[in-house]
Amino acid sequence: MVSWTQGDTDEACGDELGNGRLIHSGHVRDVQDGHDGDGNEDFQPRIVPYHKDPNKPHKKVLRTRYIHTELGIRERLLVGILSSRATLNTLGVAVNKTVAHRFHRTFFFTGLRSTKAPHGMAVVAHGDDRPVWLMYETIRHLHQHHGNEYDWFYLAQDDTYTQAERVMELVNHLSAGQDMYMGRAEEFIGGEERARYCHGGYGYLLSRSLLARLQPHLDSCRNDILSVRPDEWLGRCIIDYLGLSCVEKHQEMTYRYFELQKNVDPEREDSAQFKNAFTVHPISEPALMYRLHKRYNQIELDWTYAQIQQLQNQINNISELTPEGKAGATWPIGINPPFRPKTRFEVINWEYFTEEHIYSCADSSPKCELRGADRADISSVLETAVGRLNERYQPQLRFRKRRLLNGYRRFDPTRGMEYMLDLALEAFTQKGHSQVIAKRVSLLKPLSAVEIIPMPYVTEATRVQVILPVTAHDQDFVGNFLDMYVMNALDTHDNALLTFLFVYDPFDAQRVSQTDVFAGVKAMIGEVEKRYGDVKIPWISVKTEVPSQVKLMDIISKKHPVDTLFFLASVWTEVNADFLNRCRMNAISNWQVFFPIHFQEYSPALVYRDQQPSAASSFASESLRDGHFDRHVFEEACFYNADYMAARTKMAADILDNDELLESMDVYEIFVRYSGLHVFRAVEPALVQKYVHRECNPRFSEDIYHRCVLSNLEGLASRSHLAMALFEQEQANST
Repeated sequence: MVSWTQGDTDEACGDELGNGRLIHSGHVRDVQDGHDGDGNEDFQPRIVPYHKDPNKPHKKVLRTRYIHTELGIRERLLVGILSSRATLNTLGVAVNKTVAHRFHRTFFFTGLRSTKAPHGMAVVAHGDDRPVWLMYETIRHLHQHHGNEYDWFYLAQDDTYTQAERVMELVNHLSAGQDMYMGRAEEFIGGEERARYCHGGYGYLLSRSLLARLQPHLDSCRNDILSVRPDEWLGRCIIDYLGLSCVEKHQEMTYRYFELQKNVDPEREDSAQFKNAFTVHPISEPALMYRLHKRYNQIELDWTYAQIQQLQNQINNISELTPEGKAGATWPIGINPPFRPKTRFEVINWEYFTEEHIYSCADSSPKCELRGADRADISSVLETAVGRLNERYQPQLRFRKRRLLNGYRRFDPTRGMEYMLDLALEAFTQKGHSQVIAKRVSLLKPLSAVEIIPMPYVTEATRVQVILPVTAHDQDFVGNFLDMYVMNALDTHDNALLTFLFVYDPFDAQRVSQTDVFAGVKAMIGEVEKRYGDVKIPWISVKTEVPSQVKLMDIISKKHPVDTLFFLASVWTEVNADFLNRCRMNAISNWQVFFPIHFQEYSPALVYRDQQPSAASSFASESLRDGHFDRHVFEEACFYNADYMAARTKMAADILDNDELLESMDVYEIFVRYSGLHVFRAVEPALVQKYVHRECNPRFSEDIYHRCVLSNLEGLASRSHLAMALFEQEQANST
């Protein structure tokens, strides 16, 4: 913040703004000696030497978690929108949808809260609809709760449209260490004095230092200043107690605004004042707010394209002065050059496609149908290519696509998705003549700016509660599950607990006193508890004909605290420390749930046939090649009990204890439809399952049953393994 100079002093460092200087009516006044000073005079920082007293005991220094807290670095701008109960659900919502997300943080201040507050808006209700009282409480709230977090505060009414990027650019060019009251300067009623206040309809900026100096005088302003308009009341308070007047221009930066007349069409407004405005006022209805937003987005987009073109021309001109000359300017100008592989293993393959098929498939088949996002991508690229050709050659020539001859694409991680298209085009001249020609075009979808999504703070110290449902058909696989759990969780003292959920069908439940179908599993649990004296593995018995995930989780959820982190496992899951840590990191309370896609090994009988797999094959390299990530299974999941209970509560109104609907849904569908949380679905290489043919219960919903059947079919082997098995079988039959 300052440059240090060596000096000896016993005075403590002060945090007075501007080294004791205050801005008053646009002039710099030195309050230390009472004389006017030069506004360009340099500050004289001084250093305070540190002396350690040997007689005092050493005291541990507590450091802050984040460096910006220790250095006193604050966020740049906080936005406050003054609304009312009558307009919060109309104009307030329009402000929130158009510009609120462009700012770091936006609050909506109102007097009395409406019966139903809009979703997704930070609303602060002060309890009184009087305009001046609302302004008083808003200023007090901003200083009390956010005065130390932000450098600037922007206040506007909900009938104001704000260009967020322009306001942020203005704030970034202003010094935060000075008192500033900036907006549209307006004369007071009567217009006798030279001081001005900032009109609230066009928004205004308040610096943090001004807010701090104004705070002690707010009560006096509330009692002494009589005004109907809240912006006029605030301006009078700042002038009377701080001696500052509203300014429209400071440090060569101008606050620009536009007054919108009645019945004006924003699409036809083309004046320079309108195009350069930071704020527009008044906005009479939400539809007008959205139309203004569309118009200003188009203005910003046109300006951005013009800037890009200007920069490309400059790069092109400068490239002539480089040793490579114009050949050194790669296409497109301004984009990173293509990746140059150093070895043959780094070569990026091109994918060949037509309008109907692509010849590079995920399942290693040579040809597959274009569908979904790939088909939409190819259609968009073809449309763009023809459109750009027409833009370039019209009016002399006009092109129409006949068909795609050849198409190639590849993803270059240094620049984006590249396309090469051979097009059969029908070219039309101005005189109406036409001819079919073939033309090759190259296109690039460049990578845009990478956005860092803020995530809540999580740790790897959270306890994981592993839930294992077991049916009579699955108990043969419990032994392997317990062995892996003991080796990877108990022996390593991982912070994880295990609970069994024994699912009895009605027939087995009636004769459980004579013959318990889970007696062998319970004996294995007893042996583990005997081996590890401090470990207890509880179990819960449930009787049901259809072991629906939702029914089972309803029972488990009621028996655990709301802050419990569940890992819903299956008997084929092999628990390990790597996955448990990812479960802790990817499941975030009130934010995100995690549904991993496990790696399913193929059937050894089809993959290896008469050969045995190598015993020395490593987990990381060899095993993951003889299987696939099973996208049809949603049995494993990591989530917090509070998130499940919240989603289940929203679901209760829809199903009304309808058992058939409960059986037709799984936990994944509940979170997708009723939670509003991020549902994170990703491949998980640490979850590896041995091949097994699953028993698909026809009592489940058609969708769940169909996914189970597909999982069994696709889990047999890869297409190449199946083809080799069929080939060998045909050879054997022919001989």
